[in-house]
Amino acid sequence: MRIIGGAHRRRLIEFPDAEGLRPTPDRVRETLFNWLGQTLHGRRCLDLFAGSGALGFEAASRGAERVVMVEKNRRVCQALQRNIDGLGLKTIELHCADGMDYAQRDGRRYDVIFLDPPFDAGYLPGLLTLLGPKLEADGVIYVESGTILDPGPGWQVEKRGKAGAVHYQLLKQADEAA
Repeated sequence: MRIIGGAHRRRLIEFPDAEGLRPTPDRVRETLFNWLGQTLHGRRCLDLFAGSGALGFEAASRGAERVVMVEKNRRVCQALQRNIDGLGLKTIELHCADGMDYAQRDGRRYDVIFLDPPFDAGYLPGLLTLLGPKLEADGVIYVESGTILDPGPGWQVEKRGKAGAVHYQLLKQADEAA
């Protein structure tokens, strides 16, 4: 898989074949980073359930100040570390941990959170509740899911799309005055 934009454009990312690993396709990443703006300079990002790391590497390549990647699978985590080292990306912080556990204990705030948990795990409603307070005021959460997601009260869908069996959307916290 290739990074499609930023300082590391066209650089390859290698990752093992692992059950449930669904790298975000180029077309979807291109759409997402058009939505976010081509650069992420100064932004802090969380790539929970990082998998191939496609979203986190893309954010780092596009100038994110800090990218925190969290991946539970040890073999995939080792591949992520090799890619981080190979690309010389000092702005990426990698945690080999369960995404739900990490989200519960992490006290930092983020500008962009990437969520692509296992589709059949049912994590998304709980994660949105948990991660809402970790978003900066103008922060967004990008979500990939196997079905159309109703984010529930407190959230508004800014953008959405579908590619194959994957539904993706960009969420913001709803304005309380609205």
